[in-house]
Amino acid sequence: MDLVSETSQGLPQTSPLQRNGRRVFWLVVLVSVPLVTGIFLFSDALDTFRRLVRRFEDQATKKISRTSRLPLSPAGAGVPALQTISFPLRSVEAPKPELAGQFLRTWQISGPNICKALRDAGVETTEWRAASMRSVSYECYFQRVYKRDEVRPLSSVHLKIRGNARGDIFEIRAKIVGPKTDAQGRLDPALMRIFETLVEQAGWNDFQDTLAPIRSLRDVEGQRFGADFSFKRDAESENSFNFMWVVAAVPGPQTRTQAYFSADRWVTPPDPRISGDLLPTWQLVKR
Repeated sequence: MDLVSETSQGLPQTSPLQRNGRRVFWLVVLVSVPLVTGIFLFSDALDTFRRLVRRFEDQATKKISRTSRLPLSPAGAGVPALQTISFPLRSVEAPKPELAGQFLRTWQISGPNICKALRDAGVETTEWRAASMRSVSYECYFQRVYKRDEVRPLSSVHLKIRGNARGDIFEIRAKIVGPKTDAQGRLDPALMRIFETLVEQAGWNDFQDTLAPIRSLRDVEGQRFGADFSFKRDAESENSFNFMWVVAAVPGPQTRTQAYFSADRWVTPPDPRISGDLLPTWQLVKR
């Protein structure tokens, strides 16, 4: 007896169409489950987003409502007047070549530096400092008394260089009483070194010829392109000499040029520390 054939004949037979239907059913199940899950998750996220938008809208509505309840300005109060800012006309007017082209002499060395140069040359001037506690004037000076009687110095020298806190030089003055001289009547080299250093530090070659008369204790004075220079014997004492050197514009073209370039007539440049802070971010990153 063929048991295999009998058993096979007893079981129901499955057709190919039924087998394909089962495959399609399970494929649909596998695809539908993730899709339905994603739809539920998206719907939950959309609800959360809507709640956040609604909350922000409520906050904005409350803020607008509070602003609308602020008290209005009293009647007749008016709008505050705009603040008027004045600045020199020189800052916006057109350049004037006829003024900018005039010759104007200015010190090319500062007060502190010329005082230091004198100290380096052996003339023991003080440091550049305020003339007094309440003074805006700055100065350095050198003073020596070599001989005196009960009333006054018989042999002395006093030198003063005056300016401001920035180091600008206003004037140089000196007084020599009873100067030492050699057999030919020439000024002592130690005192002559003061004038040699001043002329050298100024850097103006047209004043080199003033050294020879000073060395011989002869009067020399003159006004040269805005610089007043004089070395003269004191009218009250034959053995005393006064020295003065001042840079000042001559009335006329030089005065107009000086006014044209005056710092008081131009807009003050910004503080570099502030302007640095205002640089664009991309420039700061490059630094």
